[in-house]
Amino acid sequence: MTGPAASPDTKGADPPGRPIVLVGMMGSGKSTVGRRLAARLGRRFVDADKVIEERCGVSITTIFELEGEEGFRRREAAVLDELTRLPAIVLATGGGAVTGAANRRLLHERGLVVYLQASATELWHRLRRDRTRPLLQTDDPRARLAELLAQREPLYREVAHLTQVSERQPVEQLVADIIERLPDEFRAP
Repeated sequence: MTGPAASPDTKGADPPGRPIVLVGMMGSGKSTVGRRLAARLGRRFVDADKVIEERCGVSITTIFELEGEEGFRRREAAVLDELTRLPAIVLATGGGAVTGAANRRLLHERGLVVYLQASATELWHRLRRDRTRPLLQTDDPRARLAELLAQREPLYREVAHLTQVSERQPVEQLVADIIERLPDEFRAP
């Protein structure tokens, strides 16, 4: 696996239209960047959390309330298995998608994984008014966010082919930076 400045893993032949998968903490910009990246590359954008909500007919928060995190993670794993088989998409995963070893394996093997990296301070700045994140519904959401980042950072790095810092720059510049680093086969529509 590669670190922040490493080039993409290019071992073996890439199937045409392999997904580009965005991973990172909640608030790192996966959905916003994903939509624009997909538009620029002529790919379809898919948000895994939105797919889960549409299929269940309820919000992620409600799924957490009814089934707990474990129940949600089971649903998430099944959806990721399905979505990573779709050709020519940009896939935004949920922030905790990397917590399952099977998820990390299939994301890395089936897609080109881009880790959108942001500091705990930047994530807190973006999320401090967001009341929809189930894992931040605690007495000290800022500390919980820092704790989650500390737990997940090594997992994001493990699964990523590319790491892109997603702090303090316009989204269009971030998307351009990602495209510049993509192997040629991912740039063609």
